[in-house]
Amino acid sequence: MHQEQVPDRIVQELVPGKEITIAHLIASPDMTLYEKLGLDPRMEHSKSAIGVLTISPAETAIIAADIAIKASGIELGFVDRFNGTLIVTGTISETEAALRAVLDYVERKMGFSVCEITRT
Repeated sequence: MHQEQVPDRIVQELVPGKEITIAHLIASPDMTLYEKLGLDPRMEHSKSAIGVLTISPAETAIIAADIAIKASGIELGFVDRFNGTLIVTGTISETEAALRAVLDYVERKMGFSVCEITRT
C-alpha cells in the first residue's frame, strides 16, 4: 500500500502590536518616485521631501495623518487604513516635523513602541 505524503500546513498570522516600524524621510526625491507612488509631480514640484510611516495597528494611520497635517504644512500623499501606511510630502523641515510629531504622540499618549527616523 502506497501512502501519500501530505505536506505540513503552515499558518501565518499578523498579530498587530502598537508600534511604528518604519519612519523614513526621503530628501530631494527624484520626480520619478513621485510618479511611481501615484503622486502628481506637478503639484509636488515645489516640495522637497517624502515621509513614509508603517504603523500597526493599521487603523492608527488615520490618527497619524491627522497629527501630521496639524503639525506642519505637509500634504497627504497616501493613507492606507488597512495596511498601516502613511505617505506625506512637504519641505524637508515640514516632513521631518510631521514625522516627529506622529512618533512623539503615539509614544507618549498611546503607549506605542517607535523607531528612529531614518533618512536618505
